[in-house]
Amino acid sequence: MMHLLSLLAAAPVEALPAEPVAAATALAATAPTAGLDYVQLILHASLPVQLVMALLILASILSWIIIFAKMRVFARANRIADDFEGRFWSGADLSRMYNEATERNRVVSGLEAIFEAGFREFSRLRQKKGVDARTQLEGAQRAMRATLAREVDALEHNLELLANVGSTAPYVGLVGTVFGIMVSFHGLANNKQATIASVAPGISEALIATAMGLFAAIPAVWAYNRYATRVERLAVRYESFAEEFSSILQRQSHAEDA
Repeated sequence: MMHLLSLLAAAPVEALPAEPVAAATALAATAPTAGLDYVQLILHASLPVQLVMALLILASILSWIIIFAKMRVFARANRIADDFEGRFWSGADLSRMYNEATERNRVVSGLEAIFEAGFREFSRLRQKKGVDARTQLEGAQRAMRATLAREVDALEHNLELLANVGSTAPYVGLVGTVFGIMVSFHGLANNKQATIASVAPGISEALIATAMGLFAAIPAVWAYNRYATRVERLAVRYESFAEEFSSILQRQSHAEDA
C-alpha cells in the first residue's frame, strides 16, 4: 500500500488544455452583463430622432388625456339619460319637468336639453294665434333636431385628434427610424472597419422611434373606435326620444284642438 501511494504521488499531473480555458474566458467576457437601457438609447439618439420622439411623447400624452376625459363624459351622458328617462316615462307632468329644466343657473344636456328645446318651441308656437297643430309640431321637431346635433357634436369633440394620432403616429415614428438609420450609415462610411457592433447602437436608437409611434397609435385607435361606437349609440338614443316626444306633442296638440 505504501508503495502504491508513493507511485501516485510521484506521477506528473497533466495540465488542462489551454484552448478550452481560453474559449470559456472569452465567452464569459462577451456575455451580456445588463439589459437594454432604453433611456440611454433615447438620450444618445441623433437630434432629428429626438425631435420625433418628443413629438410622439406629446401626442401620446394628449391621447391619454382625451381618453380619460371622454371616459367621464360618456359615463355622465349615460347617467343623465337614464335619470331623465326614468323621470319622463314615470308619468311626470311635462310642464313641471320643463320648469325644472329651465331653472336659473342650471345647465341641461343630453335628453333633457332636447326635451327643453322641443317643449319651449312647442309652447311658444302654441301661444300664437293662427298657428295650427302641424306648424307647432314641426317647430318643436326643428328645435329638437338642432339641439340633438349640438349634443352629438359635443360628444364627438376631440375624437378627431385620437383618429389623427392613430393614423399618423406610426408614420412619424418611421420618419425618425429613417433619420436614425441614415445617421448610422453616414457614420459607417467614415469607419474603415465596418462591423455590426459599429452600426447596431445607431440602428437600435432609430428603431425606438418606430416602437414609440406604435405605442402612441394603438391606444388612440382603440379609444377612437370605442368612443365612436358610443357616440353612435347615444345619437340613436337621442333620436328615438325625439321621435317619441314628437308623438306625445302631436297627441297633445290634437287633444287641445278638439
